[in-house]
Amino acid sequence: MKHLRLALLALLVTGCASRGGGKPTVGPAPEGPPREKLNRASLELAYPFFWSQDSNRNGALDPDELALVWGLDARPREHWVKDGRFTPEFLEAWARVRARAASPAAQEDARHAALEKELAQSYFTVLESDFASAAAEERDLVRHVLEAARLVERLHARQLGTLDLAARIPADDGLSRLVFFLNQGPWCSGPTTEKDPACTAISPTPPRLSGLYPAELQANGTGFCDALEKAPRGEELTRPFSVVGRDASGALVPVPYHVAFRDDMEAIARELEAAGAAIQSPGEAALRGYLAAAARAFRTDDWTSADEAWSRMSAENSRFYLRVAPDEVYFEPCSLKAGFQLSFARIDRASLEWQRRLDPVKSDMEKALAGLAGPPYVARAVSFHLPDFIQIVVNAGDARSARGATVGQSLPNWGPVANEGRGRTVAMTSFYTDPESKDVQRRRAESILCPATLARYSDDADATVMGTVLHEAAHNLGPAHEYAVGGRTDDQIFGGPMASTLEELKAQTSALFLTDWLAARGILARDLAERAHVRDVVWTFGHISRGMYDAEGKVKPYSALAAIQVGFLLKEGGLVWRPEANAANGRDHGCLEVDFAAFPAAVTKLEQVALGVKARGDAAAARALEAEYVRGEGPSASVLRAVTERWLRFPGATFLYSVRY
Repeated sequence: MKHLRLALLALLVTGCASRGGGKPTVGPAPEGPPREKLNRASLELAYPFFWSQDSNRNGALDPDELALVWGLDARPREHWVKDGRFTPEFLEAWARVRARAASPAAQEDARHAALEKELAQSYFTVLESDFASAAAEERDLVRHVLEAARLVERLHARQLGTLDLAARIPADDGLSRLVFFLNQGPWCSGPTTEKDPACTAISPTPPRLSGLYPAELQANGTGFCDALEKAPRGEELTRPFSVVGRDASGALVPVPYHVAFRDDMEAIARELEAAGAAIQSPGEAALRGYLAAAARAFRTDDWTSADEAWSRMSAENSRFYLRVAPDEVYFEPCSLKAGFQLSFARIDRASLEWQRRLDPVKSDMEKALAGLAGPPYVARAVSFHLPDFIQIVVNAGDARSARGATVGQSLPNWGPVANEGRGRTVAMTSFYTDPESKDVQRRRAESILCPATLARYSDDADATVMGTVLHEAAHNLGPAHEYAVGGRTDDQIFGGPMASTLEELKAQTSALFLTDWLAARGILARDLAERAHVRDVVWTFGHISRGMYDAEGKVKPYSALAAIQVGFLLKEGGLVWRPEANAANGRDHGCLEVDFAAFPAAVTKLEQVALGVKARGDAAAARALEAEYVRGEGPSASVLRAVTERWLRFPGATFLYSVRY
């Protein structure tokens, strides 16, 4: 898998050239605009072209160097490159790209200027996967999975309420089309543009209305979410696999996904069945079983059976990872309904060594967390899979992020497989490993950390992946999503957004706690534990920089957990702000230090709080955490502001995908 980089910054606007030899390639070679400028111009015109690398160093774009960004254009590669040559259609389009690269258009209106500011907050990394030389059945599998991914994008757009909005964008407004594609809607998502009313891919800006609830319910913001539980049939209305509709009398009723989205779900089911029929290798029986069960679920909403089949897949019985289902809830205003996603990846077998280390102590980890959680929670039998490492081929629907990427996931969130600890956990090892990402991350860390702490910063694979492995494992430990107190689940006790925040706080704080727990037992080296801690602290900075609440006033679970962690650890001495010291870059005044002697005890105290709130169903304590560390202006607030200002000096990653087959 190759990482291809494009920094979308005003000062890094760049292009490409051609090669001779009688082939109909593009333009004169070294005299053309540089590669980066051409790539930027291509995306701003909403073309899928990306000059991946100059592999033969001839200063010219050759057909085999052209990557096509998945999702920007539905036309196949043969439309642009055929028999090893560029087609007339490509040459015509590329001429427009070259013209824009040679003379970038000045944005004369506030809306397009805001869209440029939106894009300037990202550098783009394209993950390219090549199946062109794979066996025919594997290429057929990829073809059907990618078509299912396209359909999942359409289905998720229905959930978001954005499916028909793209048609309002003029065909020649490539900048708006690009922003709409990246954000899966017209609204901007960058930290400095998210709340800018001028930043929109459609003018005038349409109201943000979810496709999961009647429009009139949403007229006064997210207050309707709390009212749903109290409405007649409230328990049914808040279940994750249904849309809220109205019956003939006007009463609110749950409409199952497979009824509300029948045509799209049937189309996805057919593609999954075709993908299963394509794979005949005896070694892929588990994958075929999951494809069949998932196809049935798209027709019936029987996600329990699909999850059972999915849980039987592992890094040892398939070369692929596939998840296609409604899963996470963060995307919608009430954080109740599951968003459709598709993630397709190759297995990275490096995970087997981590599983060998951690499998024997899963039950002991559960007992340790149960002891900290306290009554009424009691340790339970756990049998979940420890994380498989995967290298993403494509993410679609709710899995495709406009900014950054989910680097770990533990699923499912509901049902017997989740409740009985038989879920599957993955760590995505192909993100943030390219040179651009490593460089940006280190420079950000240098601007915030004190020199002694930066000396423990590392971007080696073990230190980087440690937090992800333990975070995702912890979703299966302690009081999890469907744990109930007095017959009420976390959604019912805390409300959807707060329940999401508390679950992520539990998982990430458990990752910190378990790192030291494992080091104390000799399972991990102390040096590795400390390097992992620094990486996990730096991880919080990125989420803090995004702000605590979105444009609609809904809490961002990861940002909130990051603020709680940093604020609490500052209060307890595990982290120390040195206002008179210079950061490791030698330029910024004031820096953050990890006190490695005090850190484990401070983390243990926070772990007791995070687990205890969930174990007791203590809504008042949850609100107090939010008030002190997320909404409050306590001692940590100035530190969070400094972190945000320094972090946002640098662009963040946006990941795109390109697949040849």
